[in-house]
Amino acid sequence: NHEGEFARFTWIPTSSQWSLSWSSPKDQCDVYDLCGPYSYCDINTSPNCNCIQGFVPKYPEWKLIDGAGGCVRRIPLDRRKDRFLPLKQTKLPDTKTVIVDRKIGRKDCKKRCLKNCNCTAYANTDIGGRGCVMWIG
Repeated sequence: NHEGEFARFTWIPTSSQWSLSWSSPKDQCDVYDLCGPYSYCDINTSPNCNCIQGFVPKYPEWKLIDGAGGCVRRIPLDRRKDRFLPLKQTKLPDTKTVIVDRKIGRKDCKKRCLKNCNCTAYANTDIGGRGCVMWIG
């Protein structure tokens, strides 16, 4: 439709009417790339866009519920002291710049990511207890 939502309707012959059978997005947080990099969307907060720990909004417009630009690091990286922040039950970001290895588990995935200075995140794909995705850049 004109608001960028997908909708599937089913024709009901007995009532001669269309019935909505499926639509997307389901809620505000289901909108693709709503909050930008290094952020997450939570329908229970206002605004919905939140920076992950260690990051701050790139633009002050976030206070006006505009997630454009996402978040940026609060302090520069320090490879000796930095650690990964576990984020559970989140949608994974774009996979345009990823490395995938289906043969290694979570611990080896973390080690491999730490060795790569361009690795910004990793995830266990949990396909039979194995699988690794690393985000580069």
